[in-house]
Amino acid sequence: LVGYWARECLPCTLEPAGVAKLLAAQRVVRRWLDYTVVWIRTRWVLLALTLVAYTVRVFMKKGFYVVTYGLGIYLLNLIINFLSPAIDPDTEGGLPTTESGEYRPFTRKLPEFKFWVSALRAVVACFIMTFFEVFDLPVFWPILLAYFFILLILTMKDRVKHMIKHKYVPFTFGKQTYGDLTKMKPPAGGQPRAKEDK
Repeated sequence: LVGYWARECLPCTLEPAGVAKLLAAQRVVRRWLDYTVVWIRTRWVLLALTLVAYTVRVFMKKGFYVVTYGLGIYLLNLIINFLSPAIDPDTEGGLPTTESGEYRPFTRKLPEFKFWVSALRAVVACFIMTFFEVFDLPVFWPILLAYFFILLILTMKDRVKHMIKHKYVPFTFGKQTYGDLTKMKPPAGGQPRAKEDK
C-alpha cells in the first residue's frame, strides 16, 4: 500500500519539473544577490556600467527611444520612492524627530538594495529588448526627451518642497560624531603627569 501511494499519489503532490527548476534558479539568484549586500559601491558601479552599455547600444542602433523613455520613467519612479519616507507625514501624523520621544532614523519607502535590484533588472530587461526589432517603434525622440525632462523637473521640485515642508533629509553621511567631546587629548609632554605632593 505504501509503495502504491508513493508511486501513484506522491508525484501528483509535487510540482512539475519546470516549476522545480525555476524555483531552484530563483534560489541561486537570491543567494548571489545576498552575497552582494555588503558590496555597495561595487553594486552601483555595476549598475552604472550596465547603464553605459545600454546607452552605447541605443546610440549605435539609433533607435529604441520608446524603450529608453519607459526606462527613464521607471528609474524616476524608483528615485522618488527612494527619496520618500516610509510613513507619509501628510496622512499619518509626522516624521519622528528628536524632540518627540526617542529618535528614529529616516526610513525610506524603497530601501537602497531593493532600489538597486529593481534598477538593474529594468536596465537588463531594456538591454535585452534592444535585440528585438519589434520594440523599435518609430517616434520623434526630441518630444520624448523634452517630456521626460519636464517630468523630472516637476517631480523633483515637488519632492524638494516636501522635504523642506517636513524638515527631513533622506541621506545620511556616515556615523554621527560628536566632535571634540569624545576625543581624549594627552597632556603637553606626551606622558600623563603624576600628582606632585607639596
